[in-house]
Amino acid sequence: MFFPTGNVIAAAVLEAHWQSIRDECLALPRGEFTAWPEQSIYNQGWDVYGLYANGCTLRENCVFCPRSATLLGGLHGVVNAGFSRMAPGARILPHVGYTRAVLRLHLALYVKGDCGLRVGFERRTWQEGRCLLFDDTVEHEAWNNGAHDRLVLLLDLSRTALESAA
Repeated sequence: MFFPTGNVIAAAVLEAHWQSIRDECLALPRGEFTAWPEQSIYNQGWDVYGLYANGCTLRENCVFCPRSATLLGGLHGVVNAGFSRMAPGARILPHVGYTRAVLRLHLALYVKGDCGLRVGFERRTWQEGRCLLFDDTVEHEAWNNGAHDRLVLLLDLSRTALESAA
């Protein structure tokens, strides 16, 4: 299930600054990304660069992305955040998240070719500079059938924080 982002402050802030966030992500050395830990849910080529984990800033990573870290630090309700990279040919298999306490937000940073996301029965494609918000406890999957990496800023936002800001 996807949700509208029109009243989500985090989406507005991130979309307004997406190019500087993208530039920081693109400047990171490829070797700084690590494989997504749940390797049973994807075929290959899904890497992440963490910025927040369990509500705490990953300072050793944020030092290389100061603009992104500052923007994230100004947002209410960030539980987890980081850059997500899918290599060409990567496929994240259908799976469900672990908690209804968060909603997942993707800010599209670099998307070329056939890349998409299915949540429940609805399929969407990323648009650079735009956010998608969804409930990851609903079965979802993603794919990159394009010739280039797909990059998004991935955030888990507290549902409570989102509801109190509405």
